[in-house]
Amino acid sequence: MIIDTHMHEKTYSSDSFLSLEDIVKKSKSMGLDGVCITDHESNEIKDFAHQFSKQSGFLILVGAEVLTHEGDITVFGLDDLPKEKIHAQQLIDLTLKTGGVAISAHPFRHNNRGMGKFIKNVQGLSGIEAFNGSTFPHHNLYAYGLSSELSIPALGASDAHTIDAIGKYATLIPGNIRDEKDFIEAVKSGRVSPVVYSNNKYESLDINQMLYNKPIYKEAI
Repeated sequence: MIIDTHMHEKTYSSDSFLSLEDIVKKSKSMGLDGVCITDHESNEIKDFAHQFSKQSGFLILVGAEVLTHEGDITVFGLDDLPKEKIHAQQLIDLTLKTGGVAISAHPFRHNNRGMGKFIKNVQGLSGIEAFNGSTFPHHNLYAYGLSSELSIPALGASDAHTIDAIGKYATLIPGNIRDEKDFIEAVKSGRVSPVVYSNNKYESLDINQMLYNKPIYKEAI
């Protein structure tokens, strides 16, 4: 399955222009099999998202993007999000304690929201968002290099806040993902790899080609 693992919906992410209806319609047209809604410091959309998932027949998973003192982390399986800003290791530990996964989002984005090389100082990350569609290509390449160096699974995601950003990168997961539990297990097992939307379909990434790509989008939050 091909899943866009980092997106923002406008109800709980004030910087997003996307409704769930927008997300599902566009994602289906691109050939995505599912999406993850990861609003800023919120998973409150969960009940509505799961309802809409059944209604639309399209997989919608819910996590959250949490800003720690060291940078943004997307978490899945952590129902009770911290009420105040905490350190990255604390958030990772909380997430692992509940059986979830923590993924470093856009680690080399230059807006004080990426963990960067601080990733080397934490333990327990289940993934690195190596390819983020709202991040400059050279920052993505740094993230991919770090995921390879540390042998931490690399994921792809759009980090979409607008309709044209949906699905630029996504994550390929073998097998059937039915819910957050399946997604968490797949990430934990390392059965994930980033893909890029090119020529109206999803393809494996050509790292050499990326070296010459110019950014399409401005960096998002």
